Amino acid sequence: MKKDDITIIKMAFVNAFLVKVKEGFVLIDTGLAIHWEKLESELMSAGCLPDKLKLVLITHGDFDHTGNCAKLQEKYKSKIAMHKEDSFMVEQGVFLKRKVRTLAAKIFFILRKLKRRKFTFDKFKPDIFITDGQNLKEYGFNATIVHIPGHTKGSIGIITDDGILFAGDTFTNMRKPDIATYIENSGQLKNSIARLKKMNIKTIYPGHGKPFEMESIARQI
Repeated sequence: MKKDDITIIKMAFVNAFLVKVKEGFVLIDTGLAIHWEKLESELMSAGCLPDKLKLVLITHGDFDHTGNCAKLQEKYKSKIAMHKEDSFMVEQGVFLKRKVRTLAAKIFFILRKLKRRKFTFDKFKPDIFITDGQNLKEYGFNATIVHIPGHTKGSIGIITDDGILFAGDTFTNMRKPDIATYIENSGQLKNSIARLKKMNIKTIYPGHGKPFEMESIARQI
């Protein structure tokens, strides 16, 4: 896969990724509901909607990654795929309580709670439940799903055949490459990262911040 095949759709502090695949596109995450116009504009500019979006992959159930799923289902009949362990979050509108690793993240978390109304999203039911090791070639995407719980129970990564990892919030790069700042289960996160280190990952596309090379963080984790 060429880097030109990946469009980073930056919506405030969160990324969505539009990936050009065989005969269409795959969208990874959807951003906040308040940025629907931005997302739709980017998709249409790429020639994606309504008939070329083959799948929407959700890395985990947080509202800043799932905010536009309901609109995509309703307006464009898009198929939304995610891990079953996080489905309750989007079906019931649940926001998980988690440990916060850094002071900056704690401040952001408090501010986000104060502005919760602004960050609402429409509940929805996923169309497809994806599983660890699932191949995505049927969607024209040479990539595989890896289940990497820790940030949430249902967190997944998407690893392309040539070593690109779409990591959701398992990794971040707001100031520098780092592991998740919000953690539901520390033990699971540690195991997930140990597993990823054994895989042929070259470049990481995080849900927050810029892409970075795996080697830049491999020694820290």
